[in-house]
Amino acid sequence: MMCETSDGDPGTDGGAAEAGADTGGDDVDEAGLAQFSALLEDSTEDLYDNAPCGYLSTLMDGRIAKVNSTLLDWLGYTGTQLVGRKRFSDLLTVGGKLYHETHFAPLLAMQGQVSGIALELKCADGSRLPVLVTSVVKTGSDGQPLLVRTTLFEAGDRRAYESELLRARKEAERARADAEAARKTAETERARLHQVVVILQKSLLPPELPQVPGLQAAAYYHPASTDQLGGDFYDLFALGDGSWSFFLGDVCGKGPEAASVTSLIRYTLRAACLHADGPAEALDMLNTALYARYTGNDPRYCTVVAGTLTPRDGTFDITVASGGHPPALLLRADGTTDFVRTPGGMLVGITSRPDFITSTTTLAPGDTLLLYTDGLTEARTTAGPRYSEEALHAFAHSLAPAGARQTVTALTGLLEGFGNGLDDDTALLALGVPAADGVGVT
Repeated sequence: MMCETSDGDPGTDGGAAEAGADTGGDDVDEAGLAQFSALLEDSTEDLYDNAPCGYLSTLMDGRIAKVNSTLLDWLGYTGTQLVGRKRFSDLLTVGGKLYHETHFAPLLAMQGQVSGIALELKCADGSRLPVLVTSVVKTGSDGQPLLVRTTLFEAGDRRAYESELLRARKEAERARADAEAARKTAETERARLHQVVVILQKSLLPPELPQVPGLQAAAYYHPASTDQLGGDFYDLFALGDGSWSFFLGDVCGKGPEAASVTSLIRYTLRAACLHADGPAEALDMLNTALYARYTGNDPRYCTVVAGTLTPRDGTFDITVASGGHPPALLLRADGTTDFVRTPGGMLVGITSRPDFITSTTTLAPGDTLLLYTDGLTEARTTAGPRYSEEALHAFAHSLAPAGARQTVTALTGLLEGFGNGLDDDTALLALGVPAADGVGVT
């Protein structure tokens, strides 16, 4: 609001004397009276002229009628340069003048007051001065508008603050944009890596299992991570004499190194099975290759179970050898389940003189042999403890009798139920002889 000036000077001796009379005359402390008198000498005009904010009064046509020294100092003008010569709008920048004509002046005419409007003034040296403007229409006794009183607060600090906020916001937006671009790039790279991993992982497994007369075979591979190559492997292939060979195993470690070892093991073991006299000798050949290649500071080893299938009058004779691998599980046609254990079997590649134990059994109609890696029996359950061979035995017992495909399908659902509880890849291989009544033919 505009400070008004007065025609008289309240800081005269008469005013001081009148004040002294009111205080009780001789009883007033002389020092206090001197301070009070000095304060009264600050006239209203002086307070107006040197106020910490800018003041000006304009006629209703916008011409400047009065302006205080504070505003003149800000702008670099003298009073004679502005009073009666300039309109308030002449002090505004081009944009400010346009806003004044289209918004500020119409609002002032309708409301009689406009408060806190941010505008820019042009200084005499051409620089700009940001200000906050409040204008009030002063009316006469007849209610007619006489003049406009305007108060201006220097807003340079506020403008700098707003500019800093704007800069910080733009910087934050840039950072968000960079982060989003980085996220999209990471997603693209992850998708590409996932595709590469899938392709490489498939190259370590047979594209499909062969058709074995009189036998149903099913397999499943569950990767614990889509970004890392696992070391689980399996295979089933003909030996050329009417019998068949199979194996399933798990290489220690993950990533490209483990994948390289997996590839070596799979093809070495396949060749060994074709030339060895039984699965135990095939594992011994694999051990020799691994131990010779990965001795010293970079040992590599695996667990594996290998076996042969020999058809005989509607059944299959099975010989199994294990190198430190979890035991195969046999689901019988009568609903019982048993582990095919090979006690004492050593890890493959860990020593130069391993001892591999064999075990024999028969697959009759309705029987299914299940091989699996320890990703299944070491999975974390929702209750907290690890899954176990005992839990797997109980689960298989609830399935038996079941064919190879039915068994693998049920275990696939079990694996998916573990969710994040699967820390390791899991491979399954089931071999079953369909029962005469159709059990296992699903």
